[in-house]
Amino acid sequence: MTDYAIGDIQGCYDRLRDVLAKVDFSPSRDRLWVAGDLINRGPSSLETLRYIEGLGNAAVVVLGNHDLHLLALALGGHSPKKKDTLHDILEAPDHDRLIQWLRQQSLMVRDDARNLVMAHAGLPHIWSLDQAEARAREVEAVIRGDQAREYFSQMYGNQPERWCDTLTGMDRWRVITNYFTRMRFIAQDGSLELATKESADNAPAGYAPWFTYSRPDNVRVIFGHWAALEGHTGHERFIGLDTGCVWGGALTLMNLDSGELIHCDCS
Repeated sequence: MTDYAIGDIQGCYDRLRDVLAKVDFSPSRDRLWVAGDLINRGPSSLETLRYIEGLGNAAVVVLGNHDLHLLALALGGHSPKKKDTLHDILEAPDHDRLIQWLRQQSLMVRDDARNLVMAHAGLPHIWSLDQAEARAREVEAVIRGDQAREYFSQMYGNQPERWCDTLTGMDRWRVITNYFTRMRFIAQDGSLELATKESADNAPAGYAPWFTYSRPDNVRVIFGHWAALEGHTGHERFIGLDTGCVWGGALTLMNLDSGELIHCDCS
């Protein structure tokens, strides 16, 4: 069995199948770790979601901001954005099953045997690994439970911008969600700057890429979300797999055992 991790697919189903074919991926033998943003902006969100859901236990998935956006449309009363490509999912006959499956996915997965974590946007330096896992489980329980509609109706927003242990309710859940699914630039005190999407060299004053801060552990982190990095973090332990397929870049697959990177051109 081989485990592979893949960056943001964003509905690029044909390219997904192309890159998996390069390694002769078989769900009866292998597993696919998906670093979030399975869907949206690309041409085939429904086909992508059905395929990943159909992998069953051969898929290890974390939620990205676009995946949460679909749930916000389905459960939170929000309207689609102009560039969304989610209408096929929302109108599909198996819509309810796909939505319920997506709600069961994680914000963070942890593999202690590999000393590895996967989260869509990364892991903030202000949290230990145990703290991060506990906060991920907290919001996952909300998404899966009776408070899901309340959560998704109020999920959007940049406030609070910084974690505080005394936060409660929606403020607490929103900032946890933003760390796991929207973070790029962060300040030493944990304050998030969520407007800037450019490369790591273009940090706003007082902020830096989240992966440049020291951590008390040596965990490796797989993440997506930041296409402008083109996969380059400058740190071997921080593995960026979003290489901008939906923007004409590439779809990147990583062999978790050997570290080999396999690319599929999306231009």
